[in-house]
Amino acid sequence: MRAGGTSRLEWNRSQRIASPIDSYLQGLHAKHAAIHTGEVATYIPELGKADPNWFGIAVATIDGQIYEVGDTRQTFTIQSISKPFTYGLALEDRGLEQVMAKVGAEPSGEAFNSISLAPGTGRPLNPMINAGAIATASLVAGHSSEDRFERLLTTFSNYAGRQLTLDEAVYLSEKETGHRNRAISHMLRNFDIIESDPDPFLDLYFRQCSISVDCRDLSVMAACLANGGINPLTGERALRQDFVQNVLSVMTTCGMYDYAGEWVYWVGMPAKSGVAGGILAVLPGQLGIGVFSPRLDARGNSVRGVGVCTDLSRDFNLHFMTPPRSARSSIRAEFSLAEMSSKRLRRTREREVLDRVGQAAKVYALSGDLVFSAAEVVSRRIVNEGESLKFVIIDLNAVTHVDLSVIPLFLQLQLDLSAAWREIVFVGLHRHTRFGRSLEEGLAVADRPAHVRSFPDLDPAMEWCEERLLKAAGASVTDMPVPLAEHAICGGLTAEEIALLESRAELKRFKTGHLIIRKGDMADAFYLLTNGEVSVTIDLPNGQLKRFSTLSAGMAFGELAVVDRSPRSADVRADRDVECYAISMALFDDLGETAPRIKMTMLENLLRNVSRMVMRLNQEVATLAL
Repeated sequence: MRAGGTSRLEWNRSQRIASPIDSYLQGLHAKHAAIHTGEVATYIPELGKADPNWFGIAVATIDGQIYEVGDTRQTFTIQSISKPFTYGLALEDRGLEQVMAKVGAEPSGEAFNSISLAPGTGRPLNPMINAGAIATASLVAGHSSEDRFERLLTTFSNYAGRQLTLDEAVYLSEKETGHRNRAISHMLRNFDIIESDPDPFLDLYFRQCSISVDCRDLSVMAACLANGGINPLTGERALRQDFVQNVLSVMTTCGMYDYAGEWVYWVGMPAKSGVAGGILAVLPGQLGIGVFSPRLDARGNSVRGVGVCTDLSRDFNLHFMTPPRSARSSIRAEFSLAEMSSKRLRRTREREVLDRVGQAAKVYALSGDLVFSAAEVVSRRIVNEGESLKFVIIDLNAVTHVDLSVIPLFLQLQLDLSAAWREIVFVGLHRHTRFGRSLEEGLAVADRPAHVRSFPDLDPAMEWCEERLLKAAGASVTDMPVPLAEHAICGGLTAEEIALLESRAELKRFKTGHLIIRKGDMADAFYLLTNGEVSVTIDLPNGQLKRFSTLSAGMAFGELAVVDRSPRSADVRADRDVECYAISMALFDDLGETAPRIKMTMLENLLRNVSRMVMRLNQEVATLAL
């Protein structure tokens, strides 16, 4: 890792980059598209018409971001993925006690179409097998069959965030061939699980399975459950929050039928599959996943869908049994260098340029645990900034833990930014050595090699980016000397007054590293810097040195002595060879008698300088408080 050096910033070679999540999903899609095992379901004739090569992946976050790759807009019927959503509607209509009296919550360990009824009562073991789903459909309230279906379709549409429709051909195909389900419905009637003619409720079940969706819809419906029942795209509630836990629980234990145990072991997300090739998975509080590929394994689950979800869980540590840590990941501050600057005070021309171009560099200060959900938000915000963002500063000093699963995302983001002549600058990477080392190793073997630029603290990283922005704009004037006549504190003085001041002030020179002002010493002068630069610092109790500001030619330091004549509050040290005029307190007092206009003009300029400093501090406080 290195700091400093020449930036590769080129203003005329910008290009929009893809999200690292998109790049990851592209690779994941390519990997599993090469798998051709499994067979398309044919026991419902219309399902057998599906192209076995259709394949889509979609991921939706709980704040409404959707990532998708492949055939995500190819429609198919929802089939058994409908079961948890109908179950949720039945819970809302009848209440938990009444629903549990008709349908249990125990895993069956059997196939989706098994006749799993509790001995004696005839109660289906759970709502995810066909017997339980048909019983659940009978609990949907409505004045008629059409009314019940319209309520169910509206509910499904609320989950998806768009109006869904019935696939009439699949519905008729299911109805004509659903003899086993018809037998199950009559068995349920025999045990009074269904208390009237079962045919209307079986018909509702056939219809719910024949609702047309796409892969994107599945991800949004899953994200709705992850978001406590609220659709992240529309903000509409699809399910009462107190029933979300019940729905996710039966999905966890029963959603993948006789593969449920292995699914929880390897993937660890509540999920539901359908024989049309869809799989829906939920990571509560974070995201929803939808996968569509019609080739099924022997258990009736999409071969590619199972593989994709397994890889996602492993690669990004999404298993819901991962031990939670006490800290939550978040972006604690986000601001551009136009909103907040480094501690290096700038001359007027430089400040005007940074006010104009400072939006091209942005700071993302993170806190808590840096896990997949936090990395997704950070990378999304960076990508969404578009071509205008030239420098990205990621501050890790307040991060308590970096999950190594996020390394591929940051690695891809850095490579893509580098290829677009933009750069990531890390702060506090020394606190997370394994993360930093992994980034360096990954960049070293990449096709588009880049390097890790890192600073221990935020302030020097901001200053480094400011210098590159000023250089690119042709406005870097820091190294230029400033004669007394052009000094900010002398603005408004005549040539004669400048000459008088120059003859009476003491010209001083200090070598690099010299301590010009020591904290605690009595103030006896203030200084007008005409060449070189100084830093105002204070020693912290932990032994570290904190920089308050760095000043260059044309600026003043020690000027607060004019106001209160109290002991010095900080050290001032020469960063480079310094030339300055010392205005002693005795001289300043004497000017009040012999040249009052000089003193009054300098006082006004000093007060204006202090006012600008206060405004700058107020802006920093306001920015950090956002």
